[in-house]
Amino acid sequence: MTDSKNINNPVGQGGGQRKRQSRAEQQNNGPHRNLDRQDAADQKAELVRKMREKLTATENDTAKS
Repeated sequence: MTDSKNINNPVGQGGGQRKRQSRAEQQNNGPHRNLDRQDAADQKAELVRKMREKLTATENDTAKS
């Protein structure tokens, strides 16, 4: 007699134990998401820095005129 092939008891895959997942991992918000958020924050900070530099350069040009 063969066992059923479901997610809790896959046949031939070592007894069917599943990795315990956190709530975040169940919702696809695992540890990789933190890296994505950090990258986005870094890009935003770089953009803001460039915009401020451009603004100060423009202000300096108008002040000289």
